[in-house]
Amino acid sequence: MEKLEVEILTLFPRMCAGYLGESILGKAQEAGLLAVAVQDIREHAEGRHRVADDAPYGGGAGMVMKPEPLTLAIEAARARLPGALTVLLSPRGAPLDQALTRRLAEQGRLILVCGRYEGVDERVLKAVDLEVSVGDFVLTGGELAALCVVDAAARLIPGVLGNEASAGAESFAGEDGLLEHPHYTRPPVFRGMQVPEVLLSGDHRRIERWRRREALRATRERRPDLLERARLTEADQRLLDAGDDEL
Repeated sequence: MEKLEVEILTLFPRMCAGYLGESILGKAQEAGLLAVAVQDIREHAEGRHRVADDAPYGGGAGMVMKPEPLTLAIEAARARLPGALTVLLSPRGAPLDQALTRRLAEQGRLILVCGRYEGVDERVLKAVDLEVSVGDFVLTGGELAALCVVDAAARLIPGVLGNEASAGAESFAGEDGLLEHPHYTRPPVFRGMQVPEVLLSGDHRRIERWRRREALRATRERRPDLLERARLTEADQRLLDAGDDEL
């Protein structure tokens, strides 16, 4: 997992350019750790107007992405990225979580297909390896979902983050999948709200215990489903109810 190479297939290439060129993703590309190419599906459509969608058989609202240009775009991408995993961003897909993100990052090469309108012609799925969803809600198209995949997967490539410990300490990233603990920075007092004393103590053992306790508590309050699946130790159970003087 030394580098991540991605091709995004979309009807609207300009929608992706700005996000990919900024911040961590932009720097990762400059450093050669990430390569992202955005390809226009319409380049494979026929006719003067490069039509890539049509009305659905059987009637109904909306349009459906045609199979010919989309399949040709996938085949062309596969020729440029041999061995790449082809992923269709779709509400019917597997939920994108940290485990799936790691699997995608470890692939090394991804082709991300952005659906639009009412979806893609079902016959396109013959050219797809995996369908992925970023949540139980509806987007206008798959571009935002594709950017989520690139962002999440790129963070797992060694060297992309300035601090390599960051990726392992974030919500969902650890083996137990807990939410992350709260964060504070300067000033120590803001509008009467103080930074917890333990974080100013310089006692790294206490700080780590406090962070673990707050991660456990945040997960219990906000995502109890994650806590039920976590492999908690007896020490974790005690920390859940511990006060600051017990850390």
